[in-house]
Amino acid sequence: MANQHGDFVWYELLTTDADAAARFYGAVVGWRNRRAEGSEFDYRLFDMNGADVAGFMTCPPSAGDAPMRPRWLGYIGVRDVDAAVLDIVRAGGVEHMPPTDIPGVGRFAMLADPQGVLFYVMRGAMEGTSTSFAQTKPGHCHWNELAASDQSAALAFYTGLFGWEKGDAMPMGAMGDYRFIEHGGQTIGAVMNRMEGGPPPAWTFYFGVEDIDAAAQAVSGNGGTIHYGPAEVPGGIHIIVASDPQGAMFGLVGPRRTPAGE
Repeated sequence: MANQHGDFVWYELLTTDADAAARFYGAVVGWRNRRAEGSEFDYRLFDMNGADVAGFMTCPPSAGDAPMRPRWLGYIGVRDVDAAVLDIVRAGGVEHMPPTDIPGVGRFAMLADPQGVLFYVMRGAMEGTSTSFAQTKPGHCHWNELAASDQSAALAFYTGLFGWEKGDAMPMGAMGDYRFIEHGGQTIGAVMNRMEGGPPPAWTFYFGVEDIDAAAQAVSGNGGTIHYGPAEVPGGIHIIVASDPQGAMFGLVGPRRTPAGE
């Protein structure tokens, strides 16, 4: 795997209705989809212009009484999955799925950070570089944002394990700072404190679109819900935060092609 230790290398949607998710994200982001070859279960792929960007599948059975809710999860590339799992558990994380091999794809494990946020670690079987995270390409992930119960603790956890560095910060009033994450010479996302009374701690992944207003209309017109935006952010681009019809939260980022109000 040519990606650096600590790169986001894949994104995955767990949903209650894979067919509906395929239709929704096709309309909103422009993804095509297909079933993964050789998969023993119904694992599907989203692709943009021939490049695989993310996977999706029906939520697996939960080990507890409550079923797993629909959500987006990120895969963080590591040099050694087994060693990474041991380090994560020592740092207060929890193993939810032990290191597992997917022939021809790689080795991965599902964990939660000390604040309960789920994520994967993975070592790919091939030497190619993942382009799932590519900030210049529409349809790819452009931003990784963590809303944590304890921002300082979350930053210490992830920077200590994956080589990320704390970047600049934007004040957010009573919510504290919006702290950027630097890795491999680029800003890959940010960590902030979650809003009191809001959703539980989680990662939100922002996918690039060519027209934020058209994408927002597609979200609403296809059964999704917009929770925030379109709103301008530094750099002259706009974002929305939304949930799909099954309840999975996600973000979109892109330019405003049509002046507001037209």
